[in-house]
Amino acid sequence: MTAHQRIVAFVLGVGLFLFIVELVRRRKLQEEYSLLWLITGATIAVLAVWHEIVVEITRLIGAALPMSTLFFFGLLFLIVINLHYSVKISGLSRRVKDLTQELALLRQRLEPEADE
Repeated sequence: MTAHQRIVAFVLGVGLFLFIVELVRRRKLQEEYSLLWLITGATIAVLAVWHEIVVEITRLIGAALPMSTLFFFGLLFLIVINLHYSVKISGLSRRVKDLTQELALLRQRLEPEADE
């Protein structure tokens, strides 16, 4: 990895980290969801500074190139994020269904009283 590539990667990692902190500060992103993104930004910055870590991980997993390793872990990260959000969406969908049914039952109880 060239020095220019390392600088760009480091700036992107730090930029992501600072952007997430700002989103949390402005209450656009809940702290619950920010931790994973903060770790991601910090990891990008660390890997940009210590490229030898990427080379060693590449050797350990048997990948051909360090870029293949980064691509693999990036793809793995996206899969984990999608799975996490799918679980959250499923829970919220179930909660909306339960609340809708409860609201319908409450309305049904109140309507006969309004007719009297």
